[in-house]
Amino acid sequence: MNAGIAQLQMQFRDYTISLYQQGFLDDQFTELKKLQDDGSPDFVAEVLLLFFEDCVKLIGNMARALDKSTGTVDFSQVGASVHQLKGSSSSVGAKRVKGLCVTFKEYCEAQNYEGCVRCLQQVDIEYKTLKTKLQDMFNLEKQIVQAGGVVPQVDID
Repeated sequence: MNAGIAQLQMQFRDYTISLYQQGFLDDQFTELKKLQDDGSPDFVAEVLLLFFEDCVKLIGNMARALDKSTGTVDFSQVGASVHQLKGSSSSVGAKRVKGLCVTFKEYCEAQNYEGCVRCLQQVDIEYKTLKTKLQDMFNLEKQIVQAGGVVPQVDID
């Protein structure tokens, strides 16, 4: 095997493991990866693209519902969007985003405006960070394949 490919594969393994260790991903992401096969090699990337598009829409909805310039804050609308984001982040294994949504939902139920605004900012930062990290992971996968290698299966214990 080409030494360059072996190095890329090692880099991919280490990077993927770090995403789990740092709490960005959980076991649900592993399950999602298992659904990908030769017939649908871009399955995970496509699912995540939809997730990130959903994040943009839901964060926009939450920001509008929290906009005090409209006169009132719509905590029920914020809560509904948080609930939807929590579900979609859970289904793709976005562990940190899901965790923030739990706290965010509590602030919504308590109608704590400042807490909601802080959570909204954190969710926005967290999903963007995850998106960047996953793009880096997919780029490593692409480099391995382009070099003629096979993307390794990474076991997370």
